Amino acid sequence: MPKTDGPFDGKTGPVRGQADDRRRIAAFLDALAAESGAARNTLLAYGRDLRDFSDWLGARELTILTVPREGIEDYLGHCDAQGLSRATRARRLSAVRQLTRFALEEGWRDDDPAGRIAGPGRAKRLPKTLNRDEVQAMMDALPQLGRNQIEQARNLVLVELIYATGMRVSELVSLPVTACRGNPAVLLIRGKGGVERMVPLNGPSRAALAAWLVLRDNAPAQSPLGRLVAGRGSRWLFPAPSAEGHMTRQAVNGLMNQLALAAGIDPARVSPHVMRHAFATHLLEGGADLRAIQMLLGHSDLGTTEIYTHVLDSRMRDLVLNHHPLAQTPPGKPRE
Repeated sequence: MPKTDGPFDGKTGPVRGQADDRRRIAAFLDALAAESGAARNTLLAYGRDLRDFSDWLGARELTILTVPREGIEDYLGHCDAQGLSRATRARRLSAVRQLTRFALEEGWRDDDPAGRIAGPGRAKRLPKTLNRDEVQAMMDALPQLGRNQIEQARNLVLVELIYATGMRVSELVSLPVTACRGNPAVLLIRGKGGVERMVPLNGPSRAALAAWLVLRDNAPAQSPLGRLVAGRGSRWLFPAPSAEGHMTRQAVNGLMNQLALAAGIDPARVSPHVMRHAFATHLLEGGADLRAIQMLLGHSDLGTTEIYTHVLDSRMRDLVLNHHPLAQTPPGKPRE
């Protein structure tokens, strides 16, 4: 039987039970950060998911220590009834699974009620991407953005680095300036879980980076950029007046939307992550090895990278059906 710590004491019982659950969730997230090196965004997502789970349990006078397997299955049914996507439901089950496993390991429970629950899985979706002409149109439109030389130089290096390296936007905005000095041929990127990888830079991205560093380092002391560089943003390649001291993901998303409009592309089709997909797809089209792309993207599992082969499969079919000599022969007509 699951262990209990007497969470219910009359009318205030469920409230106390929820408070105890919040402390257990906080302990789990602390352990996840310390032992697994989970990224901040992952911790925030798990925290939101587990608070929702705790609220659902509290309304039924259950806690993390007392919920049975059937209760977790009922919660997943509740998530489905809310119309949550398959990916969101899969993530919530993953968070609950890790929490109940942690409860077992910590001795809070004698069992793991979520351990054998089958998840909804993830729908296979082709990644959204852009063709080479569209990427070039965005590059050509860059001079239209930015109120001054500094903003234009910053925008250029942001887009060049995204497309040249396939970095995640969170990795891009948190680049330390020390990693970018000395005209580097490669950048050391710290990815998910603190895992580091090396990504090479091409000529245009190196030139854009060098030009931005000159402007960044020589910004007048009383200018907006100069004050950022002298303050909290001193360690970052892209200093900004944010809580972290660097540009936010939202700011880069906004830049991409403006750039798409300037290039005549639907902004709904463009984001930093779409540029990451374009990087991988265009490399694969050019003959790059799938495992090399896996390393460049920082995927821990080759299966994650293999989704790009589906993009190529559809394009290869189009080539055969529309451009192969035999494709031009009408049905039923003998070939000459």
